[in-house]
Amino acid sequence: EIQRAINAENERIGTLLPKQIQKEREKEPNVDSPARGSICGMFMDFETANQRQSSQIMATKQKKRSSELLRLIDLDFSVSFSLLDLPPVNEYDMYIRNFGKTNTKQAYVQSNEDNLERDVQTDEIETLEKWTQHPGDSVLVSGGESSNDVSTDIVVTPKIDSQRLTNFLRSACQVIAVLLEEDRVATQPRWNLRSRQTSLSISDSCFQLNTNLPFLHGRKVSCLHISQVQRQALLSVHGLPEKPGAIQLDRKYIVCVWNVWQPSSPQKVLVCEAEVSCCCFSPSKATLVFAGTMDGSLVVWDLREDSRMHHCVKLNETDWIFRSPTFSTDGVLSSLNHTYPVLAIEPVSTSVYKEQNYGLSHLSSQEEMSGLSFQIASMDENGTLNLWLLLSPGCSIYLHCVGRTVPGYLYYLFHLRFLSLFPKDILCLRKPQTLNIKFLPSNPNHFIVGTDIGMVSHGARHDLRVHPKLFKPQQGGPRSIRANAVDFSPFGKPIFLVGCSDGSIRLHQMTSEHPLIQWNDSTNGQPIIALQWALTRPAVFFVLDTSSTVYIWDLLENDLCPVAKQIIQSDKVMTMVVLGEPEKTNGLLGIALAKQSGIIDIQYVKKRWALPQSEESEKLQLLLQQSL
Repeated sequence: EIQRAINAENERIGTLLPKQIQKEREKEPNVDSPARGSICGMFMDFETANQRQSSQIMATKQKKRSSELLRLIDLDFSVSFSLLDLPPVNEYDMYIRNFGKTNTKQAYVQSNEDNLERDVQTDEIETLEKWTQHPGDSVLVSGGESSNDVSTDIVVTPKIDSQRLTNFLRSACQVIAVLLEEDRVATQPRWNLRSRQTSLSISDSCFQLNTNLPFLHGRKVSCLHISQVQRQALLSVHGLPEKPGAIQLDRKYIVCVWNVWQPSSPQKVLVCEAEVSCCCFSPSKATLVFAGTMDGSLVVWDLREDSRMHHCVKLNETDWIFRSPTFSTDGVLSSLNHTYPVLAIEPVSTSVYKEQNYGLSHLSSQEEMSGLSFQIASMDENGTLNLWLLLSPGCSIYLHCVGRTVPGYLYYLFHLRFLSLFPKDILCLRKPQTLNIKFLPSNPNHFIVGTDIGMVSHGARHDLRVHPKLFKPQQGGPRSIRANAVDFSPFGKPIFLVGCSDGSIRLHQMTSEHPLIQWNDSTNGQPIIALQWALTRPAVFFVLDTSSTVYIWDLLENDLCPVAKQIIQSDKVMTMVVLGEPEKTNGLLGIALAKQSGIIDIQYVKKRWALPQSEESEKLQLLLQQSL
């Protein structure tokens, strides 16, 4: 509209301008051309100049009007558009843009849309098909036919048994460590713990475990335990030091894991806040350590844990790792936990007879034999016997876990049941105090419990009734005598020994209430504190009394009194445990003696009591039959 107004104005001006010029020409006087030509001088064209001036005047007027119109005109911005607008490539991208961040679940399918063919100009690649199998079941693990179908390419690799390789490396490392220690003993006499001559007449050789360590100074040894699977593994329980020192562990109890082949230092050092009263290894593999405490709690250490998870202390330029418990029932206020001091803790080995499980075992035979799931029995002084089940993650049963465990631990301790240990007729008189417990090796369903009334209780894990219920002395009836030690024969015979506080020793069989043989005053009235069968001979056992006297009994040589007696006067012996390797025929049999000063002696007895004799089991069986 503005442009049309301007054009109309220009046309109107264009029509008026020629008319005005014509009028001005008519007003001028006419001059004859001869007269004009006769005038001499410069010629001036006023007409052209006048037109130029008129054009400038009109242009000035147009410019003035344009400037006046521009002040009255406003631009309209109602119409807008985007300079760059990229829509989604496809519907899926639009969907993801609108709904991709909401609660939706995406799914896709393969529609073979990407299977496109394109013609290219390149050389054809030669291919060859092969096959492989991992893990290989045989020596043939890979192969395949060539492109010309003529030859067969077969790669034969040897089969590797990883478990066997692991066992070999573990054994080889153990042997190398022992050889290195023997080499160090040969080059550095101060490390020689085997060099001193024996002071006992019953032994051929002896050595000491190196308890001369900063964290073991002034600590008495209260308990010893030997693994039934790895015979060289030994546990020693150390109390609090007599004099507190500068070490941070003075208020903690210590359990040392020893390898008797490497006596220079313990393999593992375990610490516990509560006083440890008893301990044991796991039944199948010596990888777990269980302990009972005087406050009624159970603690477990897993020896396979990484040392970086535990506290490291540098003593005398040597780094020592002090391992805290992996599992503990301490502080768990539950009726399933012990409320009295735990006096005995025993592993329950796997029965070799399937019919003895009675269909009540919580574990399959494969799980029990693997060593990762088994049962543990704990007994306190009030007569409470608890059965615990250690489960691995692969087990398919659910039980309520009791206790506290470290984060990431894959094994859990579950409470199975509580068992009554005494018949009602004994409980009517007074409730006896329980002292120790042992399970029958040939049938772990049966167990015996020593008491403070001179009797030994007989119980079973699965059976409601057992016979006999009590094993009594020849005098019969309850007496104020403590059955301080009981031990089953390790050769599969259903017989066991009982050592009492009056110095008497009884030999029982599982089917009779009264003993086969009873030796009164065998220690001249001294209380017996330890008693154990020999591991290499069925007719030999060892006895220790409170006067630090060690007795050796050989029933085939003399069934009336001990055949050897050794008095240790220099240092009082606190406890004793028998060690040996019955699987080998070298006749290596020893006893570990824990002394009051904290020294642990390993005494290897003479060959006459260590080497097995021909038909010894038959002769012992005949002797027992004659005693009936």
